[in-house]
Amino acid sequence: MEAIGLDWIGPLMFVGALLFLSLGYPVAFSLGGAAIAFAAIGIGVDAFEPSFLAALPSRIFDIMKNYTLLAIPYFIFLGSVLEKSGIAEQLLETVGILFGRLRGGLALAVVLVGALLAATTGVVAATVVAMGLISLPIMLRYGYSRELATGVIAASGTLGQIIPPSVVLVVLGDQLGVSVGDLFLGAVIPGLMMAGAFALHVVIVALLKPEVAPALPPEVCQLPPGELRRRVLQAMLPPLLLILLVLGSIFFGVATPTEAGAVGSLGAIALAVVNRKFNWAMLRDSCEATLRISSMALFILMGSTAFSLVFRGLHGDRFMFEILSNLPGEGTGFLILNMLVVFILGFFIDFFEIAFIVVPIFAPVAKALGFNMVWYGVVLGANLQTSFLTPPFGFALFYLRGVAPSIVKTAEIYRGVIPFICLQLLVMLIIILFPDLVKFLPSLSFS
Repeated sequence: MEAIGLDWIGPLMFVGALLFLSLGYPVAFSLGGAAIAFAAIGIGVDAFEPSFLAALPSRIFDIMKNYTLLAIPYFIFLGSVLEKSGIAEQLLETVGILFGRLRGGLALAVVLVGALLAATTGVVAATVVAMGLISLPIMLRYGYSRELATGVIAASGTLGQIIPPSVVLVVLGDQLGVSVGDLFLGAVIPGLMMAGAFALHVVIVALLKPEVAPALPPEVCQLPPGELRRRVLQAMLPPLLLILLVLGSIFFGVATPTEAGAVGSLGAIALAVVNRKFNWAMLRDSCEATLRISSMALFILMGSTAFSLVFRGLHGDRFMFEILSNLPGEGTGFLILNMLVVFILGFFIDFFEIAFIVVPIFAPVAKALGFNMVWYGVVLGANLQTSFLTPPFGFALFYLRGVAPSIVKTAEIYRGVIPFICLQLLVMLIIILFPDLVKFLPSLSFS
């Protein structure tokens, strides 16, 4: 009985961390506090070797030396510059004019711009907020259904979770011990499938219910041919070149994701200068946003490092491995439980916490069961994308609620995203059933 009780101390750390969170402490300090508390309990009952704590400083310094994680601030900065310089706004306006003549054209423009912004920034919050501020008022003004308008904006914004260069995939690559470049390649086809499914849904809705997705009046879309061509070249070509620069250099082995992120950040600044949008206030705001998000991620990583060290010292990893690797159905049972846990946690906590706390517990089991880790990482990314969109706690819904006009009810946002959640789950099921959709591009030699 004593051995069973001691074995349960490790898993009880999650209860302790949740208790700290419920008291209002930040995630990083909740994890660190739980680590300290349970290390003391473990020492008190002779279930934890104090020598484990001596490894903590070296582990934290290893985080500081992690070259892969350096890509995170670069991609966050890239996205912040595109948002705050107005380049994203120009892109959305131009694509809206191009597609506005079609039924559902504005919604199709949102999907396309969401995919393009995802392929340049990989930051969900910036994409959802930018499209909510720019396109939602226009869609409502010209008679779009509130459910369709809010649903397509929130769903398209979450494409940054799966379409490279996703910050989620950078973190997952580090935690799973696989090449971030391979994860980026593996996510290309699923990401395009997600975007294609959203666009197809818009087209079908516009055909069946034209009143919920009308075309824009001709006078709104009317521009002199020369002006339209100039706007297309100015607003669409530079982001496409930036995508080619960042992703092409990674896929063809010219640069690592970190190096490509640095070059992409420089390219974003160059675009702001060319478009005469560069100023010190914009640069300061972009740097502040990057510092805030990157610091949060770093503190969470340090807290989760202390948490995982004590968890292992209490043999919690061995306990969880035995349970997870002996589930009914073996690999299928494990995958169902794994996806369900990640999906539910995505309602409440950010992907950083999930990646740093939960993934290290599940990853060894996935590897022992013979899963292809690139495929496993892409499936996790698709799952996190879905949880970002799911009511009542999906983060994308909160981002959109914060910028949506008061006439848009929260219930309408929730109803609007339901068809897109179903589409995301369908695509995730397809890549689970047909893993070659993920494995195909990484299996090719680009470098």
